[in-house]
Formats: sequence, C-alpha cells, structure tokens
Amino acid sequence: VKGLKQLFPERVELWTLDPEATKRRGVRDARELYLSYNQIEVEDIGLVQRELNLSEASIDSANILRSEFGKSWIAQLLEMTNEDIQTFCDEKRGHKGSIMSLQRKLLRLDNLKYMQTKNTNNYIEEILESLDAGKHVIIEFGSQSNMLSYMLAANMITRRIHNSYVRKADKFLSSKNPSDRPQPLVITIEEAHRFLDPAIVRSTIFGTIAREMRKYFVTLLVVDQRPSGIDAEVMSQIGTRITALLNDDKDIDSIFTGVSGGHSLRSVLAKLDSKQQALVLGHAVPMPVVIQTRAYDQTFYQEIGDTDWRYVSDEELYEAAQVALDDIGF
Repeated sequence: VKGLKQLFPERVELWTLDPEATKRRGVRDARELYLSYNQIEVEDIGLVQRELNLSEASIDSANILRSEFGKSWIAQLLEMTNEDIQTFCDEKRGHKGSIMSLQRKLLRLDNLKYMQTKNTNNYIEEILESLDAGKHVIIEFGSQSNMLSYMLAANMITRRIHNSYVRKADKFLSSKNPSDRPQPLVITIEEAHRFLDPAIVRSTIFGTIAREMRKYFVTLLVVDQRPSGIDAEVMSQIGTRITALLNDDKDIDSIFTGVSGGHSLRSVLAKLDSKQQALVLGHAVPMPVVIQTRAYDQTFYQEIGDTDWRYVSDEELYEAAQVALDDIGF
C-alpha cells in the first residue's frame, strides 16, 4: 500500500522519530527527527505532566531550575548528585524532595529513541520552513507505542507550530499586507483520542488548537476509530464529519454531537456498506449525503499520484515523453 510520500514524492516530506522502524518498512527518503533536552521548555513538561506523574511542586521546581540554568536545565538536573541538589536548595530556596522527584521522573526521557542530550540542529524549525514553503509534512512515530513518547514529541512540535502561527497571524492582522498572510495549515491527528481524551485535552496543545486556532489559519483534521474517546467540546468544534459504518452506540452518539436531526441520521449510518460508503455531514455540504468511496488500488495511484520519474523504467519514460509530445502537437 502506497502512502502520501510515494504518491506525491516532491510535495511531501517524511520525518521519522524511529529511523530503524522506518527503514524496516522499506521507506526511502525519510528524514530523521531528533529532539534534545536543551529544546524542552517547562511548558512542554507541563503538557506531559500526567504521563510523567509530576506534581505541581515538581513543575514549580522546574521553573526554578530553568531560571537558574537556562536551556540546559534538564541536562544539569540529571547530572546533579544529592549533595548538589541540597546545595542548590540552600542557595535558591528550592525543595529538595520535589527536585529529586523531578530528576527521577525525567530520567524516563533517556529511554526515548528520538531524545538527545544536546542537539545543534533545530529540526522543528526546518519543519516550519517546509510548511511555509507549502510542503506537506508527515511525522512518523515508528514502533514507539508508549504515551510519553507520543505526547512529548507531538506536543513539543505542535506547540511551536501554534506559537509560530499566532505570531504570523498577529503580524498579518496588524499589517494587512497580503505577503504576511500565513500559509493555511491543517494538522492531521491519527488515533486522535490519545491526544483529545476528556481527561487530558485541557493540558494538551491540541485542545487549544481545536478551540481557537481557526482564527490563526490553523485547523485540525481528526482521524479516529473511537470518536467516543474524544472530548465532547472538541467534537462540537468539528465542522465537517466523514464517517464510515459504526456499530458502537457511544461512537454513534459522539459523531452526531451538536448535529441537528442526528437521531434520524442514525438509520442512514446503520445501512452504510462497511467498505464502500461513507456519510458526510456538516459545513462542507448543504445537507448530509452518502458518498461512494474509491478503491485504494493501482488505478487510484495512477490517477491521483505524481509520477516519481527517478524510479520509472526507460521504456515507460520514453512512452510518457511521446504522449506529452503528441499532446502539444510535436
């Protein structure tokens, strides 16, 4: 099965947080993405407070360390001995137990494949430059399945995109100069309930984007097989919904949250062909409509995708060239 990178090689950039897993799948041209301790801000740690089981006192200690050590606060903390921590607390009025707890829990970051102690390359800035240039960017997590790995990387990257777009939108709104208008952006989240669960949505950047970012030229595309796991307030903000057949009553109720006439549409949803049809409703269509989905096959690849001429045989290349010449009358 071809992915977007294979279908649109010149328009899509693929970044991977797990290069080994990506190579095992035979994916070419994936760029490696690493994050480092010196890039992590206290706000990033706050977004994974639940995954790291951190108390508010630990977050306060992180702020004290950040004020003292700057960007190297995590690296400095992880190298501190108990005596160093005691000395620091005596001088800076920190709480020893809280700082030791923070140190112990941040040691889990060492287990993340994409985390480095220090990194001179700002890969997130490169991703932002690609987005500004109109490129489509895919970030692949590979075989990393724990929530801390997902949440830290996703929140770090997305929080910086959020900050960048807020600045750009504010600049455009003040200057009214068309050249300052930000490139409109859609952030797609697969397995969205991981990031938009009611218990954590208030503490993730995705909840913020769902509620307010359309005015900053950013919107969310939420992909999930369990829509009932997504916060109801976020679901109510989703303007257009495309749903295939659902069997779980909670998922069905979630899909029709805030939709007038949702009760009558349940019977339509129940009759959908499980592999060939989908129901579209919301802002994009004047009324709910059932659509026939296309087969994701070789015919689809040829009609929708861009040809990567680097990997085409000479015979196919000459044939395509002749067709092009015929089209323009040569």
